[in-house]
Amino acid sequence: MAVKSQDLGDARWDDVRLFLAVHRHGSLGQAGARLGLDASTVSRRLTALEASLGARLFDRTREGLVPTRIAELVLPAAEAMEAAHRRLARDATGAESDAEGVVRVSAAPGFADVFVAPALVRLRARHPRIRIELDASVRVLDLTRHEADLALRSVRPEGADLVVTKLTSARWVAAASRELVKDAGRVASWDALPWIAWDRDLGSFPAARWLARHAPGADIALRTSFFLSQLTAAETGLGAVLVPEPYMQVRGLAPLRYAAALEASAADWPTDDLWLVGHRALRDVPRVAAVWSFLIEELRSR
Repeated sequence: MAVKSQDLGDARWDDVRLFLAVHRHGSLGQAGARLGLDASTVSRRLTALEASLGARLFDRTREGLVPTRIAELVLPAAEAMEAAHRRLARDATGAESDAEGVVRVSAAPGFADVFVAPALVRLRARHPRIRIELDASVRVLDLTRHEADLALRSVRPEGADLVVTKLTSARWVAAASRELVKDAGRVASWDALPWIAWDRDLGSFPAARWLARHAPGADIALRTSFFLSQLTAAETGLGAVLVPEPYMQVRGLAPLRYAAALEASAADWPTDDLWLVGHRALRDVPRVAAVWSFLIEELRSR
């Protein structure tokens, strides 16, 4: 069934506020407690809102109220109205202090594990009513289809509906455990070291191409496309590895020393950019704006 007004343009702010409370809490009682209403009033007003839209927003189940596909469809418009209302009603500090709800963040597995997940305790202390859903898969989620609210990407995406800001750039370097670096001394040939390499499914990855080009005869002690396994193996002394400098600093690795003859190949080490990406329609929604600001503060210091 189609919604009569998917942009909620005809809905009163009180109805939109009620919809958001029910969506966030999943029960009439908890939504009512948040709004200062009893459960029967919330139920009556929700039914009236569904009638005005011409569609059911929530399925009533024993476990609570479950948002329908239509509810997820109108959620961005409702949150945009909430953000506009707060901009009119209060200053930016007040809006941020009220940030609540789920924010879905997409990041590459290694980056999510090493930098994003450890930072969430600080986000929680600042915004206790924000709940993070962290997608750390290699799949690139589509923000324009609301598969995620925010994403951390190494390649700048294009799209009129997206807002993008660059957080930092990082150079990849040849590194190893401190013991291996000491034993290797000043390396005269990259082939002289055992290496930890990307598996063949990521053979086109810039770091994998560098190793294939500059150490074609190297002994490959481990191939894996799981980055944390590479870091852990390197820490134990299994071999050298090419890593972005921030990872080297947090995982107890040291840069390899190399002879002057290798300077040209070292100058060919890849460089990664880090971009924070969001959907333009959600950028000023308090929960998204709060996480956006936090990630900028946290990751630009790396």
